[in-house]
Amino acid sequence: MYRLVFITITMLITMKAFSQTKSADREPYAAGNFYSSDKETLTKDLSQLFSSCVKTTENWKVRAIISPHAGYVFSGRIAASAFSCIPKNAIYKNIFIIGSSHIMAFDGASVYHTGDYVTPLGKLIVNKEIAEKLRKNSIFIFPETAHIREHSLENQMPFLQYYFPNPPQIVPIIIATDNLRTIKAIAEALRPWFTDDNLFVISSDFSHYPQYKDAQEVDKSTADAIISGDSETFLKTLQRNAEKSIPNLATSMCGWTSGLTLLYLVNKDPKLEFKKISYCNSGDSPSGNKNQVVGYNAIALIEKDPKNTSEQGMASEVSFTKEEINQLFSIARNSIHKMLYENKRLTVDPSTISPNLKKNMGAFVTLNIDGNLRGCIGRFTSTDPLYEVVNQMAIASAFEDTRFTPLSKEEFNKIKIEISVLGPLKKINNISEIVLGKHGIYIKKDFRSGTMLPQVATGNHWTLEQFLGYTSRDKAGLGWDGWKNADIYIYEAVVLEENKK
Repeated sequence: MYRLVFITITMLITMKAFSQTKSADREPYAAGNFYSSDKETLTKDLSQLFSSCVKTTENWKVRAIISPHAGYVFSGRIAASAFSCIPKNAIYKNIFIIGSSHIMAFDGASVYHTGDYVTPLGKLIVNKEIAEKLRKNSIFIFPETAHIREHSLENQMPFLQYYFPNPPQIVPIIIATDNLRTIKAIAEALRPWFTDDNLFVISSDFSHYPQYKDAQEVDKSTADAIISGDSETFLKTLQRNAEKSIPNLATSMCGWTSGLTLLYLVNKDPKLEFKKISYCNSGDSPSGNKNQVVGYNAIALIEKDPKNTSEQGMASEVSFTKEEINQLFSIARNSIHKMLYENKRLTVDPSTISPNLKKNMGAFVTLNIDGNLRGCIGRFTSTDPLYEVVNQMAIASAFEDTRFTPLSKEEFNKIKIEISVLGPLKKINNISEIVLGKHGIYIKKDFRSGTMLPQVATGNHWTLEQFLGYTSRDKAGLGWDGWKNADIYIYEAVVLEENKK
């Protein structure tokens, strides 16, 4: 039913031909190529990656992460972001590290069981008892030679060793099939260990070899499919991506079989949810180029906490009915129309307005045409009621944003309106407090200031440093690094999108 790209297949092997019975540790293969083989240098590299990566301030119970496995110069910060979302005090019995083979193919999986995994940082102990239990299932009896020259698992090991002072035992698994029935059987065999006292690390890069902008779009659609938690949505997204005939796109996700295994394990469990952490592609690295890139996403699978409302943020305090949302968009669109066609400001009768829209709140109105920004102006706070702020900011966005010419009549029917209702500003002392996608930032120094809304960072797939840099340079006029000597504030927003009929 699905004709999906499976780039790892180079040969079909049999268990008998490559059986490995001799007890031996799995020695480093990727060291010196994907990352430094020198212990001191590697430790310094990891320290820098973890200190500069995007971090979440949420105290999540993390059940699984999806982490990239490319050279650290390209994907290291994203991998560090994936591990950093795990609370430092988290305790796990075992860490299952699962990747899809880049070197061979067989209809099942290989679990390393005759020795331990070695990196320049030392040895990680394999839980051989679990490995042997898995090998009683014929799906897991394939040879350990699948691990010897496979980098996808090994590249996760130094992150694990650096982040966990006393790493738990590991269960290294290579999947070498694209058979959906077999993948589902692998997930079922792993299910007894898919519990809150074990961590699953899924090793995978995302798009391979499209141009920079194409990679951003493909990687977002693939990540969104994973976030949905639905295996069928994920598979259909991979299929649609393949059918778009994007130049040089070899795969949307090289470890899609490992990602699918995790989705089968989740099985739409309402108590679990996926969270995007960070994204970049190799074109964002000083060592990369933008002609042919590889994409990297950090994604976490967490347990929902019904007592924790912090994830809901402002949405738990501010909400609008469908009628109120329609009323705000009616005001915004009618306000622009009246100014455009009559050169008059819209007067709104307060008696027709819902009490919830009469609260004094800040808001930004954003105009887009075909996905491109066409105007955005707003206020953080206001002594005016929300409906009136929307009225005024709609006009300002259409006709007063100095980055654009005033909106024309020809453009009016093409605009899509977005309203961001803002929460209070909070000054921060450390940029680690910024959560991409949740927080907007406001940077201020002397008489210069500028802001970007929460959705701008995720919409452009920016790293934290890019979010700060672009806001500092393009909005506050302080230069790319100006934020380092400025006051930084964060705020949350309830983002409302216009539904056109």
